[in-house]
Formats: sequence, C-alpha cells, structure tokens
Amino acid sequence: MFSGVPQGSVLGPVLFLIFINDLDLNIHNLLFKFADDTKLCAKISTNEDIEKLQEDLNTLQEWVRDWQTQFNVQQCKVMRVGSGIGSNALSEYSMGNQKLKYCFEERDLRVIMCADLKVGSLCAEACKKANRMLGIKRTFVVRSTEAMVNLYKTMVRPHLEYCVSAWSPHYIKDKLLLEQVQHRFTRLLPGFRSLSYDERLHQLRLWTLEERRNRADLIDVLI
Repeated sequence: MFSGVPQGSVLGPVLFLIFINDLDLNIHNLLFKFADDTKLCAKISTNEDIEKLQEDLNTLQEWVRDWQTQFNVQQCKVMRVGSGIGSNALSEYSMGNQKLKYCFEERDLRVIMCADLKVGSLCAEACKKANRMLGIKRTFVVRSTEAMVNLYKTMVRPHLEYCVSAWSPHYIKDKLLLEQVQHRFTRLLPGFRSLSYDERLHQLRLWTLEERRNRADLIDVLI
C-alpha cells in the first residue's frame, strides 16, 4: 500500500492491524498479511482456479476502494512456483485496469524467493555481502585473534545465516560457496594460513556453517 505508519510508534501499528483485519474476508485462496505486505497464494490446476484467483484480486480492489486506500500495483507481481504449471502457463492477472507482471525471483523481507525454489541466488548474494564485510581487518587497529573472531561473529557471519532456517541450502555447490567465506576469514588470521580448515576451526572454537545450520534445525524441531 502507499500509506504507512510512523516508525517507532506503538499505537500506529496496532491501529493499522485493526484497519486491515478484514482484508481476507470473501477470499477463496490463502492470504497472508505481514505489516503492509500482502501475499495471495493459490494452487492453479484448472481454468476455474484461475478465475477464482482473479476474483480474489477483484475482491481486494473492492476492499481498497471501499476503505479509500490503494495498493501499489506497480510493486504487485505474480510468481509461478513449481514445474507443472499446466493451464497457468498463459494466464494473465490484473488489479484494477493494470496487468500484473510475472517475475522469476523476488526479494521478500531480505530473502530472495525464486520460482524454482532454489537458493543459489540467495547464497551468492549472502556471500557477496559477507565477503565485503571481511574488510573489517583494514578498519581496526587491534587485530588480535580473539578480537577478529568476535568481529567475524558479529559483522560477517550474520549475513550468511539471516533467516537460514527458511532457505538452508541442499546443493553441495551452495554449501561450499557459503563455507568459503569462513574458510577465507580463518586464513586471514596470523599463524593460521598453514593449518587445515578443520584445525583452524578447532583452535578458534568455531563450527562449520553447515553444522550450525543443522544445529539450528534441531533446535527448531525441539521447540
């Protein structure tokens, strides 16, 4: 939506949630609301499914018209997920008088979602940010091993693990790409270059990134 609420207020977001509480009334398919982001999800197998999804889009347009607000249609996009898209291959959807554009990937809360559900693009983006942050070595005067490890945990590794429970890689190439960042960091420390990766991790009391992801998954399961 075009409108929003003041940042940092308590009452503003509460009033906004009350305002959009009935947004999903008379909607046939799944509708997810998070702050001012709205997602409409549907399984498309037949022409009837296409028509129901378009009806839902029309219902949303009626809602914003009744409540005198607007969706930013320029930022509304359609993503087909999966390989067996069937009759949905040539379908077109619109909001108001504007056709919605199709996209192969879209950023959602800083997580890149792809139509094929692969996370290669996300892993590449995470590695790019993390490698850029490895320049902290040139920024700080104190470069002791303990200080550098703490900086790595605080400023570099979070880029490799942001929302990782939702996109944990399963391809070896993506796992290795992420691990290379930590591999590179441990080689930068004085006296560690000649050691193997496992020996460096042991002395620094670090886990591999894959071990940390597995640990996070187990914690989620237990909770």
